[in-house]
Amino acid sequence: MTYKWNYDPPTQEQEEAAKALADELNVHPVLGHLLLERGINTAWEARHFFRPQLGELLDPFLFRDMRVAVDRLNQALGRKERILVYGDYDVDGCTAVALVYRFLQQFTTNIDFYIPDRYEEGYGVSHQGVDYAHSTGVGLIIVLDCGIKAIEEIAYAKQLDIDFIICDHHVPDDELPPAVAILNAKRVDGTYPYEHLSGCGVGFKLMQAFAINNGIPFSQLVPLLDLCAISIASDIVPIMGENRILAFHGIKQINANPSVGLHAIIEVCGLTDKEITMSDIIFKIGPRINASGRMQNGGEAVALLVERDPVRAHRMALQINAYNEQRKDLDKEMTHEANAIVERLDPDHAQKAIVIYSEEWHKGIIGIVASRLTEVYTRPSVVLTRTEGMATGSARSVPGFDVYRAIDSCRDLLENFGGHTYAAGLSMKVENVPEFKRRFEAYVEQHILPVQIQSEMNIDGILDFKDITHRFFVDLRRFQPFGPDNPKPYFLTRHVYDYGTSKVVGHHQEHIKLELVDNKSPKIVGGIAFGQSAQARYIKSKHPFDIIYAVEENTHKRGEVQLQIEDIRPVEE
Repeated sequence: MTYKWNYDPPTQEQEEAAKALADELNVHPVLGHLLLERGINTAWEARHFFRPQLGELLDPFLFRDMRVAVDRLNQALGRKERILVYGDYDVDGCTAVALVYRFLQQFTTNIDFYIPDRYEEGYGVSHQGVDYAHSTGVGLIIVLDCGIKAIEEIAYAKQLDIDFIICDHHVPDDELPPAVAILNAKRVDGTYPYEHLSGCGVGFKLMQAFAINNGIPFSQLVPLLDLCAISIASDIVPIMGENRILAFHGIKQINANPSVGLHAIIEVCGLTDKEITMSDIIFKIGPRINASGRMQNGGEAVALLVERDPVRAHRMALQINAYNEQRKDLDKEMTHEANAIVERLDPDHAQKAIVIYSEEWHKGIIGIVASRLTEVYTRPSVVLTRTEGMATGSARSVPGFDVYRAIDSCRDLLENFGGHTYAAGLSMKVENVPEFKRRFEAYVEQHILPVQIQSEMNIDGILDFKDITHRFFVDLRRFQPFGPDNPKPYFLTRHVYDYGTSKVVGHHQEHIKLELVDNKSPKIVGGIAFGQSAQARYIKSKHPFDIIYAVEENTHKRGEVQLQIEDIRPVEE
């Protein structure tokens, strides 16, 4: 892929401010600049950023309806009512259900969990799920990571004397469901000052409020933070503010003392004895939890996440690992078909959006395919398939473009839709697909900016190899966990040369393992450039080139720093 390189050099005033902050913290000036870019202007703010404290979590009772929710939960426990913890079938939903179920299990045995079947029931609260609750004597449903649009279903439950507490983070419509309590910071009348919690995060805030109300020490909530970190990483929510605190301490929990079920997943991922990072969650742990809901039923993932017996947990983890292997095979096949359709429909890539439909595709994989199309073509993408006589789809977006709003502009064509800025789900009558395609593409054409559909690499700073010390790497690690609003920094070094030992590696000779020098010092720096073997001949020619890279730890030599090189550009260009 050819990237446009973006670098906005700091002004003299910015350079002076970054150096002053860096000097006060005793870090490299480039890191001072990174802090300023994140809105961190003082050493006091930087120290809080580097060491997020659980004591800085917001008061959960700032949520509108939180006191009502806690009162209703206390009432249910006091009356020994049957409680059903209900959630979406993706990673966020499954972790949210596991978190609330695990915590409340300490106080009642009259509790159950429910994940709707992706294929029989579809997304969110279903009549079938309500009927299950009614048949098992449930009086209260706590619904997580969905429910904000389930007006008809919750009204139906109310007729059956079943109350709902909604914990959701998706954008609500003007009309809200008739639930006892709705915890959603995106409500128009919302009072919670942080809008970016994951669905699991909202569930955690409910448990935090319940604990405060009942005099339960916060320490009993800490073991649940591993689930929060998994949901935050997998649902791609901003990692600043309260999410940063939850993710920071959640990753600490994963590395120090993960739950039995999560430990089993870590084992089947091959991550035992490795320090788990957000990348490991996104690319290894999260997909396995997701695979359960994509290939079978997300309830299996929840059952694993709440399991206490290591032997059973390991057996269950092997099963969801098998689902993930099936998912990868389908994913590869469907992505190949989808790319072929896009190239046929738009060989010059003139369209600003992608909308494709096939009746043959597996419903559980279309979200992954939409993500891959967005990544490859840098376009908002909607992938649709046919399920139960309806066209059902997933949408993904590019940075800075609100795909939810684009779908909302077509709401009269839709039977159902929901989501947020970068990801959404939708369904419609099959006959509406052509008109939806026309109108969605027209909306994107009118509203997307040219810069949003160009593959870009943003450069955070310029370094010489002599700057890349072990101390620099240790200080840079303190910016973790990385994610939206706190992206992994990428740096530029100009005029570098092959030391003479770089070579092509990989099963298909697709990568380059590099040893590089620049002209500022004799220091030799190692690096890896994945999928860039086409550049090997130029690199070996001894001509200079520029590189953009992230500074990482060498996974094969713990403690050794290496560059993960994202793009290589000959100096002649």
